[in-house]
Amino acid sequence: MSNQHDDRFRVRPGAPKNRQQKFISQVLKEVSKAGGKSGRKSGARPGARLGRGHVAARFAGRSAQPGSRRVTIKTRLVNLKQAGSRSTITHLRYIAREGVGRDGEPGQPYGPTTDNADLGAFEEGGREDRHQFRFIVSPEDAEQLDDLRRYTRHLMSRMEADLGTNLDWVAVNHWNTDNPHTHVVLRGKDDTGKDLIISRDYIAQGMRERASELATEWLGPRTELEIQQSLRREVDQERWTRLDRTLQREAQGGLIHMNQPADDPSRRQQRALLVGRLQRLQRMGLAHEPSPGIWTVHAEAEQVLRTMGERGDIVRTMQRAMSGVPRDFTVFAPSENARPVVGRVTAKGVADELYDRGYLVIDSIDGKAHYVALNAKVELEQYPVGSVVEARGSADIRIADKNIAALAVDGLYRSDHHLTMAKVTPERNSKEIVDAHVRRLEALRRAGIVERVAEGVWRVPTDLPERGRQYDAQRLGGVSVELRSHLPIERQVRVIGATWLDQQLIGGASSIADNGFGGEVRDALRQRSDFLIEQGLAERHGPRVVLARNLLSTLRDRELAAVGKSLQDETGLSFRPPHDGASVSGLYRRSLQLVSGRFAMLDDGMGFSLVPWRPVVEQRLGQQVSAIVRGASVTWELGRQRGR
Repeated sequence: MSNQHDDRFRVRPGAPKNRQQKFISQVLKEVSKAGGKSGRKSGARPGARLGRGHVAARFAGRSAQPGSRRVTIKTRLVNLKQAGSRSTITHLRYIAREGVGRDGEPGQPYGPTTDNADLGAFEEGGREDRHQFRFIVSPEDAEQLDDLRRYTRHLMSRMEADLGTNLDWVAVNHWNTDNPHTHVVLRGKDDTGKDLIISRDYIAQGMRERASELATEWLGPRTELEIQQSLRREVDQERWTRLDRTLQREAQGGLIHMNQPADDPSRRQQRALLVGRLQRLQRMGLAHEPSPGIWTVHAEAEQVLRTMGERGDIVRTMQRAMSGVPRDFTVFAPSENARPVVGRVTAKGVADELYDRGYLVIDSIDGKAHYVALNAKVELEQYPVGSVVEARGSADIRIADKNIAALAVDGLYRSDHHLTMAKVTPERNSKEIVDAHVRRLEALRRAGIVERVAEGVWRVPTDLPERGRQYDAQRLGGVSVELRSHLPIERQVRVIGATWLDQQLIGGASSIADNGFGGEVRDALRQRSDFLIEQGLAERHGPRVVLARNLLSTLRDRELAAVGKSLQDETGLSFRPPHDGASVSGLYRRSLQLVSGRFAMLDDGMGFSLVPWRPVVEQRLGQQVSAIVRGASVTWELGRQRGR
């Protein structure tokens, strides 16, 4: 038998554990178990004491010769339980995305024996694995290799010999950068079904030596001329180079001696390149010559050069994205005082392929172009080129959280009280503001931060702003990017629906520059105003345009009515617009991306309703759900049950 206290029960989780440290401890434990005692039988596999490949790593570089081809390998060990159930398939789709093939086509996954690997089957086979290895193999002369796919298979075959086990892997070749490379995803199981533990030495050195050895066999060693030409190009580069690493190795007590004689001609030539590099670093303020032939390099030189290299890559990316359009370039750095960046997505891509981190280039309404580095796991598909987005730092305290805490009386926030307070302010859309606060409260409720005690009433903690900030920082990382409109502004001018341009007209179009994208937005706003006047939703009074009351809800209702009629003809079900504040139930059939936003179609068997969509409902596709609709906001009730 239920009563009014049924919803007062809450699960209170204990203090979070350091899962990453726990995972590392488990790996070390397995390594220790693989070692056994010193009196092991002679049949034990070489290197088992420290993981597979330990002995192979010691001998892999023995066959290296002068002029060996260089291969860079980046490695990531992924704890699959910590990364999440969809980590593998998300990464596989990421590396096989559109545009990475030779001619801009999607990447083609392959395996040891197939040229058309089944990513779904690979993901399913490794679903219970504890961990997974992800590699990026980048031969310096990859464009000269006739068949990068065959090269990868030979490399993985040699790894199998070194590790003493068959390996289950898939790979995708990427040709969309200056350096063609291969992504390899390796399951964390050996051929006996046990966890695959690879020696740290083999990952750091042995695998790279095998890849270099193979590339040298295929292409032959580099000539002295090729080596010198490559090094000469590094003398003036504003990034961390091989010459810098050589200087780092030759430093003795912080001093680099360039005044010692060298009889070998090749040694004299290399010394000339090193001196040239030191002189370049001196002009950059990163090196000093206290006495003739004796140099010191500043301690922070490596970090500075690596940062400069990254900045240079970003500038070149932005220049390509803007196609010569004059803009001031900035890199968005989320901070407490950073202003949100609102603008058009001009370009997008991958900033860190190993960790699935993308980037956006945003042509902002402030007249500048901004580079925004996205967090890991953020999918680029949700930000179409031409769409309007807003980027902000996720570590900031939200104004909505401050408002909720300020309006709470005895720890209770009431939406009707907020609505009453909002009506006495000049704000024209008080209900829209309260609805936005309700949506925020629902997100915090699902995170266990607030409690809904009745319809429109929430119990909130006194430190809500800080707890809300911590929740955002954990969920979003450093940057939060929200899609404001999937339509480019030129397509928003003459459409029926609540557009981003309409929101700017209501808000007074503040903080919009007169130049760059800001100038384009101002032109679009004038055209949108003319269209609204044609539709009877605005009036012109001299230089001023007076908008109709409830403009956004009127436009949204008109669009939903038209879409509902079209779906009614298609499905044979009757369209039932939900009443404000009413509960709507039904099977979640699909979602629709409309001008006014994304909506979910709920089918109750007799008819259907269109309800504002939220990400939380997507996992319930095809299931029975309920929602309470209030204008443009919605409160989803998923799996709420009453009783003991």
